[in-house]
Amino acid sequence: MRILHTADWHLGRTLEGRSRLDEQAEFIDELVRIADEGQADLIMMAGDVYDTVNPPAAAEQLFYEAVARLTAGGRPLVVISGNHDQPERVAAASPLVAQRGITLVGLPTAEAVSVDIARTGERAWIAALPYPSEARLNELLTTDGDEDKLRVAYSARVGMLMKQLSRNFSPATVNLAMSHIYVLGGLETDSERPIQVGGAYTVDPSALSIGAQYTALGHLHRPQAVKGDGMIRYSGSPLAYSFSEAGQAKSVTMLDIAPGGVPQMEEVYLSCGRPLVRWKARGGLEEVHRWLDEGRDSDAFIDLEISLTGAMSLGEIHRLRKTHEGIIHIRPIYPEMEGIETTLQKSTMPIPELFRKFYVRQSGGAEPEQELVDLFMQLVHEADEGSEGGASS
Repeated sequence: MRILHTADWHLGRTLEGRSRLDEQAEFIDELVRIADEGQADLIMMAGDVYDTVNPPAAAEQLFYEAVARLTAGGRPLVVISGNHDQPERVAAASPLVAQRGITLVGLPTAEAVSVDIARTGERAWIAALPYPSEARLNELLTTDGDEDKLRVAYSARVGMLMKQLSRNFSPATVNLAMSHIYVLGGLETDSERPIQVGGAYTVDPSALSIGAQYTALGHLHRPQAVKGDGMIRYSGSPLAYSFSEAGQAKSVTMLDIAPGGVPQMEEVYLSCGRPLVRWKARGGLEEVHRWLDEGRDSDAFIDLEISLTGAMSLGEIHRLRKTHEGIIHIRPIYPEMEGIETTLQKSTMPIPELFRKFYVRQSGGAEPEQELVDLFMQLVHEADEGSEGGASS
């Protein structure tokens, strides 16, 4: 059978107030085309249908339209909830759609999903585990607050649930697993809402060793494989949802799997959505205006970092935004800030204290206000997120 794996649609998500719904509708068009042209027998959607537990009505409408189009002709679809989803909302339409071969799983259950494929005469068993938080599991895994103990207990509990869900696996069936979890070894970006406290809610790959031929994962937005038994893979998000994903190629995963066989995988790249790019204008405003005149990245959302020797006026900022409506962030970088960054790299002193000392020296003894320190720490945080995203690209 041919299986299409997708995840992390985040319908209704915005970028600094800019709607992405039109881009998400383009993705649905492309996904339907991939499913039809690739003759997919089954679609697995591994969580985060929506971006919030209370999505806008337009996002819900887009989801139901997508479900109807993807299952036209009787193609089965299995959807689980992710950490962004309200489980009951995802599963609410189950009584209406179950007869059409559509399975919506909101909360963790003890029952696997079975799917019969008419074209091949094969049956698939899916160990489908929606995002398993302690609240959704309705249990407390540890009481002493020790992060290491919680990580071990959480991973063991996920492993126990997956083993229970796999009890119908057999050599005569296509054996699959699907969950929305953070598996140890996966590369993150800053657009995934954390599902772990520190590293507590991470899952060891051994918890997924249940005999599945393929494990379809959701949560991480970069398409990637995870080391473990069988083939384990995040399909990634269909759109870049933060600038830490700038330059990432987005895709969905198509698989050919027979009972007892090794999956044959194809990464199908997506063309939908506006790119997210970073501009670093070392030549100041003159360089930025030259890029704008050239039409550089005309359809992109832009994170602009611009080197300046003096403050930008509000008029200059408005002109930039009017010239290119996709400019999201404008971060001026002054020579003094570059000096601070160099000092930070060489010092073990806490960053806020280091900034205070630098400010006192530069101002001739004046102490910085706390709001100024907070603003500087925000800039440092944004720079750290940017460097992490670039390292994982």
